[in-house]
Amino acid sequence: MKKYNELQNKGNSIPSLREGQGGFLENKGNSIPSLREGQGGFLECHPLEPFLPENAWLLMLGSFPPSKKRWSMDFFYPNFINDMWRIFGLLFFNDKDHFVDIENKRFKKDMLVDFLSKEGVALYDTANTVRRTKNTASDKDLEVVKPTDLDALLSKLPHCTTVITTGEKAATVFASHFGCPVPKVGTSVDFSFKGKQMKLFRMPSSSRAYPMKLEKKAEMYKIGLERRD
Repeated sequence: MKKYNELQNKGNSIPSLREGQGGFLENKGNSIPSLREGQGGFLECHPLEPFLPENAWLLMLGSFPPSKKRWSMDFFYPNFINDMWRIFGLLFFNDKDHFVDIENKRFKKDMLVDFLSKEGVALYDTANTVRRTKNTASDKDLEVVKPTDLDALLSKLPHCTTVITTGEKAATVFASHFGCPVPKVGTSVDFSFKGKQMKLFRMPSSSRAYPMKLEKKAEMYKIGLERRD
């Protein structure tokens, strides 16, 4: 892993993009609704833009954000009881609370954006539109109605060499699209994109519902977070 201060901040390096039919659309305020009614219930469209630092060597993909009522910030992995940013704090700063605003029970978004931009870590999810079959944040209760255009996403990241999926559903959607095996938890497989050989890692879910201690999850994530140029 590169040290936090080894990469320069590229300023306005994160495009204001989100996926639409046939590619990406600019997000202009509330012009793209997050919910619409479809056959069998409400369809929920992804509420966030892809986070795409121009220097990104790593793309991390989850399945889909939890419902807004579970958010502690307007960013990826926003649920305060999700441990993704505690894993990052532990690995990079030996402090699981480095990115945690304990008093206000939220994460430090500005600090995360700055850190991830400098480290070259991009974020998004494998589903663009979903239907929740139950009122939970569990992947098993998500029906993927429209997957993310993964080719368009990776095309925006010319320096990307590694993809980390943060759970079984994300790994399955990604592997199915690229025709590669679904890796076992904590392992990787090779896949090809536009003639470039890349690595796909499957990591354990950072949700506390996944039965693994924080420290053990961090050990697995460390393998995927080792930079590959």
